[in-house]
Amino acid sequence: MKVLLINPPFKPEFGRFSRTSRSPAITKSGTLYYPFWLAYATGVLDKEGFETKLIDAPAEEYSETKAIEEIKSFNPKLVVIDTSTPSIYSDVKFGARIKSMLKDVFILLVGTHPSALPEETLNLDNNIDGIAIGEYDYTVRDLAYVLKDKVDLNTVDGIVYRKNNRIIFTKPRNLIENLDEIPFVSSVYKKHLDYKKYFESMAQYPMIMIISGRGCPFKCFFCLYPQTFHGNKYRLRSSENVVAEFEYIIRNFPDVKEIGIEDDTFTANIKRVREICHLLIKKGINRKIKWWANARVNLDFETMKLMKAAGCRLIIAGFESGVQSILDNINKGIKIEQSIQFVKNAKKTKLLVHGCFMVGNPGETKETMLETLKFAMKLELDTAQFYPLIPYPGTKAYKWALENGYLKTKKYSEWLTEEGLHNTVISFPHLSDRELVEFCNYARRKFYLRPSYIFKKGIQSIFSMEEAKRNFKSFKTFAQYLFKKNNN
Repeated sequence: MKVLLINPPFKPEFGRFSRTSRSPAITKSGTLYYPFWLAYATGVLDKEGFETKLIDAPAEEYSETKAIEEIKSFNPKLVVIDTSTPSIYSDVKFGARIKSMLKDVFILLVGTHPSALPEETLNLDNNIDGIAIGEYDYTVRDLAYVLKDKVDLNTVDGIVYRKNNRIIFTKPRNLIENLDEIPFVSSVYKKHLDYKKYFESMAQYPMIMIISGRGCPFKCFFCLYPQTFHGNKYRLRSSENVVAEFEYIIRNFPDVKEIGIEDDTFTANIKRVREICHLLIKKGINRKIKWWANARVNLDFETMKLMKAAGCRLIIAGFESGVQSILDNINKGIKIEQSIQFVKNAKKTKLLVHGCFMVGNPGETKETMLETLKFAMKLELDTAQFYPLIPYPGTKAYKWALENGYLKTKKYSEWLTEEGLHNTVISFPHLSDRELVEFCNYARRKFYLRPSYIFKKGIQSIFSMEEAKRNFKSFKTFAQYLFKKNNN
């Protein structure tokens, strides 16, 4: 049986929509994430012997018409469509269009938005047959078997479907415990995708993104995937399995410069971080490829040193705010002093740091936003991002905004601008949504256009050709937004 999985087109006239990002958008830096959740599910289906096709329409810059032509040509019995909150109306419409052309096909929506709002999403259009809630690798596999064998859908855990004008919820699906069972996502990229199409502004190009563990033990009130998809338990692939994928990538993608470990918090389990690093050093992989990972600011100096020795080039941390009371309000669980020490230790070990900052959280004022910007510049990071709080359904941030009357709209298409750029739908009596967005634009200009920062980047580019290439490629896209005083 044929199964097609697609990251559907969305606003292709404005750029490449990065749907798998934690804040889906057409990014100002040109960053485009791999569709790794679709790819993992594709790998499971491939392993089971189904005939699969994975299409990443934003990466291929497909129009809706082109994507539909590809689907009709393949003629699948099951189509799995990735979704996001800002694109959900478009995603549902796309699924309905497929259904109108392939009458016998089953249209399944996956992703964080339908997982958080399954019944509401299913009711957007009667042509949508079902929704997978949460982690869907094995859900899609089981559904494919049921459709192939024409068995009752109720036997598939973790789905919501329509039957006789009723919406049926099946038994919730348990989270996957043995992640080593799932094929390497990089092997799926090799078979189905063009890795040259993907870009991360902080990374050396070309790059590969992998997941070494799912879930996050921390409970930040804004974070999307742990609250809607993978839970607050950090489930791990074995160290040996992760390192084996590094070896696979080196063999099969000889020109790839860097591997991104896109776990929500790779350093949540320090013991395993050290095990992976020791293996990378023992096997000599640290001399063949660089890597980056998402880290938490409580990461200790000795582990940083080991990560650097193992080939780590960059660590990405959520500093979020320069005001302790706001960090406490969002349940971040970190101290300002930890953030300062984290950056000092990273500089000692020569690890680059990308910082994530967010405004519009509980307790935010114009004064606290300026404190955050001042803090970000004081840290002297390699790169930084400034976003307004974007409250996605299923998160505590969304519930807080809704209950307090801070949501400007419940129309999901307004989670982005018309051009697909980041936006916010939060508005306070003392601080409007427009002011939050404009502050982020201001903060980016202040951070990146400092003479001291430009000088530092120039020196970095002189002494490293790879960093020079990264800086040039990122700036080329970013500059069109950076120099505009009024952009979203």
